[in-house]
Amino acid sequence: MDLLIVMIILLAFLLQNDSLDLKGRIKEFFKPRESGGMRPDADYGNIRPEEPAEEKDEKTPESDAFQTEEETGNRTEKKSKGRKNVDRNVKKSAAKIGRIVGAVLALAVIAVCALDSFYMLNENTYAVVTTFGSPSVEKTAGLHFKLPFIQRVHKITKNIMGMPIGYEVSDDANPDVDETNPQSITSESEMITKDFNFVNVDFYIEYQVTDPIQAFTHAETYQEIIKNLAQSYIRDTVGTYNVDDVITTGKSEIQAQVKEKLSSRLEAENIGYGIYNVTIQDAQPPTAEVTDAFKAVEDAKQGMDTAINEAKKYQSEQIPTANAKADQLIQDAEAYKQEKISEATGQAARFNDLYEEYSKYPLITKKRMFYEAMEEVLPDLKVIINSSDGTQTVLPLEPFVGTSETAASAAYSSGTSGTAQAGQPQTQSANSQNGGSGQ
Repeated sequence: MDLLIVMIILLAFLLQNDSLDLKGRIKEFFKPRESGGMRPDADYGNIRPEEPAEEKDEKTPESDAFQTEEETGNRTEKKSKGRKNVDRNVKKSAAKIGRIVGAVLALAVIAVCALDSFYMLNENTYAVVTTFGSPSVEKTAGLHFKLPFIQRVHKITKNIMGMPIGYEVSDDANPDVDETNPQSITSESEMITKDFNFVNVDFYIEYQVTDPIQAFTHAETYQEIIKNLAQSYIRDTVGTYNVDDVITTGKSEIQAQVKEKLSSRLEAENIGYGIYNVTIQDAQPPTAEVTDAFKAVEDAKQGMDTAINEAKKYQSEQIPTANAKADQLIQDAEAYKQEKISEATGQAARFNDLYEEYSKYPLITKKRMFYEAMEEVLPDLKVIINSSDGTQTVLPLEPFVGTSETAASAAYSSGTSGTAQAGQPQTQSANSQNGGSGQ
């Protein structure tokens, strides 16, 4: 077919070329001759040329008898020369036309061979070149050469192709069906789930060439193979899930499992194609009542998720505050612990100091401790003295700070004499108290 087209183009070019004047030569070949349009391949020996009408009327049948043999021979000689001239012209014209046709055919063959000796590849195309049926692959983009009429080139796209399962986006019988308004195919989309419910699931399978030679070998059957295997693994996978999971939360898992199973099977079948992606386009129950029920379930799940998110938000807000309060309490407790430990350590050290002093001067230490205890207790007491005449006098007791300090200093400075001196004020104080009581 390509050769015929090229020959027609070349013939039209030659007809338009004025230098060759092919049109004129063809017209001249088929133009009637002066001899009345005689054909060169016919025998006109027994045909006489027509005579004018007037001569026919004047001549009588008897006039033919007066024709001499010489006149008859001249006419015969002229006829034979005319036929030779016609034959010679016909042969020359036929030779010229033969040479022209041969040149046209030679140019046509050369042009076809030139056009059939190279091909172009772009970045998104493979080329499978067959040489006497043996295929080879060319993947590099650009200009490539081949043997004309011996090698044939079959181009295969590298682009990702898609296949809908469960619906169709084109229908010759229904022009309203398109990508925005697909038509469902119930026989492909309706499936049964693990909990024995029906569900309509639409898938879209994306695939691309992985082995150009195998793809060329299975060019007529690969779509049917991919579709049948995909339907089988889709039904097998959907049948292991409950209808709630198929419609709501299990879509991603189903897609991943179908892709893995289908990819492994196509690799084993070795048809030259691999799975790029598997997507669930839509999943819904087959009836409107069930659809409404699932929508209600989905709304409830969304409400549950909203409540959980709000609770998590409140938790994230309250936990830092609670942690700060807990850290503050821990720090306060640590400080209180250190305070008590330090206080206890100080009291223990003070007691040890007192014990050392007590071991040196037991009597003085006992008195000092007595005075200190009395100093803490007596300032809060009041002494009431009843006189003989019935009057009462409230006598505040003075603290023993000065007395105790004087006695302690005297004891530390003078030893035994200090003990006697310290005992004297006590006796006097006691006597004064006794005397006061006696009064």
